[in-house]
Amino acid sequence: MGSFINRRGRGLVGIAVASTLVLAVTACGGPAPSGPSAAPSLSAEGTDDGASLTLWTRAPLEKQAKALVAAYNDSHKNKVELTVVPNDDYVAKVGAAAGSNGLPDLFAADIVYVPNWVKQGLFQDISSSIDAMPFKDSINSGHLTAGTMDGKEHVLPFVLDLSMLFWNKELFKEAGLDPDKAPANMTEYADAARKIQALNKPGVYGTATGLNCGGCLVFTWFPSIWASGDQVMNPEGTESLLNGANAKKIYDTWRDLWAEGAVLPSSQDEAGPTWTAGFTEGKVGLMFYPATLMASTPFDAGVAGIPGVSGGASTFVGGDGIGISKDSTKAAQAWNFLNWMMSEDAQVGVLAKGNDAVSRGDLANNEYAAKDPRMVTINEVAAKGGTPVALNFQQAYNAVGSPWVTMVRNQVLNNAGTVDADNEQITAILAQQ
Repeated sequence: MGSFINRRGRGLVGIAVASTLVLAVTACGGPAPSGPSAAPSLSAEGTDDGASLTLWTRAPLEKQAKALVAAYNDSHKNKVELTVVPNDDYVAKVGAAAGSNGLPDLFAADIVYVPNWVKQGLFQDISSSIDAMPFKDSINSGHLTAGTMDGKEHVLPFVLDLSMLFWNKELFKEAGLDPDKAPANMTEYADAARKIQALNKPGVYGTATGLNCGGCLVFTWFPSIWASGDQVMNPEGTESLLNGANAKKIYDTWRDLWAEGAVLPSSQDEAGPTWTAGFTEGKVGLMFYPATLMASTPFDAGVAGIPGVSGGASTFVGGDGIGISKDSTKAAQAWNFLNWMMSEDAQVGVLAKGNDAVSRGDLANNEYAAKDPRMVTINEVAAKGGTPVALNFQQAYNAVGSPWVTMVRNQVLNNAGTVDADNEQITAILAQQ
């Protein structure tokens, strides 16, 4: 097992199960399943006979989920009832439902959590159906791999969410920057932030981030390390590599920007809920930002891959996988939704049309992407990014007060010079069995 799903083709450097969320299942009044559910017998397209299906998703993917469900319901006898759950409540809700055998027919899961929930048996095995898809080799490999256990596949990509460099073209023009040219490395990124800060526009800052949000920092800072040619963990996902020379240069860049006042002040305490608001409101010149928000960004924004210290480009290929729950008695009907979801009608006619990335490489250069060069860029950079996964990923990186958050805050806010010691603390958690 390892720590990084490589997006170049279908190559796998490695994967380990995500954080120990078993407590969310076992602490809710019922025993945890012993393993993945047996494969149902499904036809190629599933069954469309007018069944009522239930589907849960996290709030960050509400726009895409609503569009997919509406399009499916308009074109099928089956009807899907969508429940959108606040992000902070989702794990607990899934855990409670799993413990009481009350999961919906279909549910999505953050890709970081998928391996653990597969291990706990929350998804049914849909290997034979996925394997029968003629375009299987074009499906996003990271999401498929995250949902694979003992050679059996349990999820398909639901919505891809990629971290990208976004910049406000109007602010770039005002600062004398080329609005059509992305910063090529972290030095140019910092210089652009300084020039926008130098405009001295009330309430406008050069850049922003979430300095108290481990997930935000993973999503946006790990790609800078990858673009620099380095990894964030060893292949087994048991050792942190976040104290390398390039990583230290990245922390130093952000430290200098913070000290100079070029970072949105609320970034200091930003824990996640509003970490993108400043840019969306036109108050931030450039930042690393979710690609899924491109369609709702109300001004002309440039988009590029996240740069490394000396160049390159990468992205965190996140988002959610989706599968049929262990509790569903309508697997054939649920598969009908999943099969349609991967079709060109859904991937291009719904997702690409809504300026979202598609989950099939063979559909990346579609008619909608061709109309917006930014979508072509997003699809191209997706092949250069990855998703790190480790047994104790949640505790090491995403949890409140994680050693990763401590490391970043020590370096950016306090100039503490404790990178090596903090990195050891991350490794200590990753190495726990």
